[in-house]
Amino acid sequence: MPTLDDTIQELLDLAAAHFERPRAALAAHQDMFEALAIDSLQALELLTRLEQRFGVELPDYELADVSDFATLAERIHARR
Repeated sequence: MPTLDDTIQELLDLAAAHFERPRAALAAHQDMFEALAIDSLQALELLTRLEQRFGVELPDYELADVSDFATLAERIHARR
């Protein structure tokens, strides 16, 4: 079973690749919107990819207050 840190690292890797950002520029407690320079529609696109990659379902209402990578990884990890 992957650890929470494994989930965070995998999430950061996927986000960097998907939005063509340097992986070294992303950190767990950064604001996703600022770090990736994305809007809410692009965030939904990312969430869809994450659901597919991790094999989880992330309800929109549960993600309403999520803005940083670490919190998103915690939500994903809890559903794995």
